[in-house]
Amino acid sequence: MKIISYNVNGIRAALNKGFIDWLQSANPDIICLQETKAHKEQLELLIFEEAGYPFHYWYSAQKKGYSGVAILCKEQPDYIEYGTGIDYMDNEGRNLRVDFGDLSVMSMYLPSGTNLDRLEFKLTYMADMQKYADELRKTRPNLIICGDYNICHKAIDIHDPVRNKNVSGFLPVEREWIGNFIDSGFIDSFRHFNKEPHNYSWWSYRANARANNKGWRLDYAMVADSLQEKLKRGVILSEAKHSDHCPIMVELDV
Repeated sequence: MKIISYNVNGIRAALNKGFIDWLQSANPDIICLQETKAHKEQLELLIFEEAGYPFHYWYSAQKKGYSGVAILCKEQPDYIEYGTGIDYMDNEGRNLRVDFGDLSVMSMYLPSGTNLDRLEFKLTYMADMQKYADELRKTRPNLIICGDYNICHKAIDIHDPVRNKNVSGFLPVEREWIGNFIDSGFIDSFRHFNKEPHNYSWWSYRANARANNKGWRLDYAMVADSLQEKLKRGVILSEAKHSDHCPIMVELDV
């Protein structure tokens, strides 16, 4: 099974940049999208079905043009879970899960902490997300949480760790949380296979950052420890350029 996660920074903008042709070429079984910035009724859904994804699920923020997640599947899931049941999370359309047998795949868009109010929101979300994942894994232990976590875990995951040490996305409290999240029973699938530096999934649009590879690794496919023996590959697909993020991929033998 090939699973891709991609913060598209607006699905309609990505479609105008060749997203569908790229999707057909990449050919995942499941693709988790974040920051779709669209309500379902604003999209021509037939294009996804014609691309080979007849089963597509969209969970949008109440606010139009903001946040939102989606999952596109080649095969029909057994079950779809929209949101977490936690109102402030679900109002922003940040969590969507599909189940196939005993395997669960979630698309998650963790908030950014762009100012003090949003940082407090982010920290609350992080704490509640850990509790939610702990509880979910009691019934769905084979869980994969893909998405934009808006956090770089270690210095290797950011181009300038010294200058960014006080910037949200690389704050000590955020780094500690994602470390604890992994230690609670997940595998950072990319780092499981690749220990090399200079591998990023997001670049600022400013100062030619992408061309100079001055980026941040904010996107993860976190795979439950119970699936470790089934992991085959974890990669960053940096050649895809429909967004300020690039996609990541994990392959499992299931």
